[in-house]
Amino acid sequence: MRNHIEQTLEIIKRGADEVLVEEDLIEKLKQNRPLIVKFGCDPTAPDIHLGHTVVINKLRQLQDLGHEIHFLIGNFTAQIGDPTGKNTTRPPLSAKEVEENAKTYQTQIFKILDKEKTVVKRNGDWFNNMSASDMIKLASKQTVARMLERDDFSKRYKSGQTIAIHEFLYPLVQGYDSVAMHADIELGGTDQKFNLLMGRELQKQANQPPQIIITMPLLEGLDGVKKMSKSANNYIGIEESAQEMCGKIMSISDELMWRYYELLSFKPMAEINALKQAVQNGQNPRDVKIELAKEIIARFRSEEEANRAHQDFIDRFQKNQIPDNIPEETITIAQDRIPIANLLKLVGLVSSTSEAIRMIKQGAVKINGDRIDDTQLVLKQQTSDIYQVGKRKFAKINLI
Repeated sequence: MRNHIEQTLEIIKRGADEVLVEEDLIEKLKQNRPLIVKFGCDPTAPDIHLGHTVVINKLRQLQDLGHEIHFLIGNFTAQIGDPTGKNTTRPPLSAKEVEENAKTYQTQIFKILDKEKTVVKRNGDWFNNMSASDMIKLASKQTVARMLERDDFSKRYKSGQTIAIHEFLYPLVQGYDSVAMHADIELGGTDQKFNLLMGRELQKQANQPPQIIITMPLLEGLDGVKKMSKSANNYIGIEESAQEMCGKIMSISDELMWRYYELLSFKPMAEINALKQAVQNGQNPRDVKIELAKEIIARFRSEEEANRAHQDFIDRFQKNQIPDNIPEETITIAQDRIPIANLLKLVGLVSSTSEAIRMIKQGAVKINGDRIDDTQLVLKQQTSDIYQVGKRKFAKINLI
């Protein structure tokens, strides 16, 4: 029993930022029963990226250990709007928007979780039946002072920014979900710690054993600095093509690769450590990175697509070939010439002229396979060329 619990703890703690309280978790594991593992998700957008899957991967590990995953769709909480990390009041979603997003979320998460072993719930099932009196009683469970301990609320209050009353309800409502579900464990990102702790408090007040909290780190995006997000344009979407996913994963730094292996791969840590040792002994990290890319692509697309993406990567980058079927665009320029930085921005290969200049200086811009180093280059009408920015962005541009 002791060895089994130690092995289970090792799996649970892999990649986790914090486990609260580990001693309580050990006691629950000693009960030798499937634990109810809660993960709540407000479907505020239709698609998820690899950053979102860090927590879902941990859920799959717990599922494989024999525990019950209760995936909670926050169809009620999404209409409040999670204030976590926000410096302004977040606009709530309509019930229709929530349900449409929820359908897409379920399709995507079941590429990781075993659908047959996952219980899907909606917190509207209990909150929509609550009376105004019930909600007031719930609001009486915490003080305004306690809510202002929360970092984002505290910053907004001190800076004089608006905090709507309903935003204080969000942590209470999320916490009450744990009471309604009799959760043994709840998972979330490190930014959700306040909300997760609220669940423990409300369970204690309801005379329930408090849930264990497992917080998972926020995955860095392709830049290796900011957390992965669409707004930072440093994300890898799980619905992207196999070729796009492969190209993006191969673009991450060798150092960041190990972070992705720990949080995104299902390989045992002993195997990952062996790969690290192999790289230290001289193996090309590119070969190890492609194995990571193939594993992730196979999970969300297929093994066949993963192999094709691998071959495409070899053809495009290792053999320096220009891919087939690149997008083609015809641009009419007002005068008889256009600066290269303006053109690259105009066709969407970069987000700004300053980024274009930076990429040129880094040697990341090519025309017909030839590297460009002149940031002041002016392009003329009646030309047709293939432009490349970085390793993955191509466009055939006809200037008229």
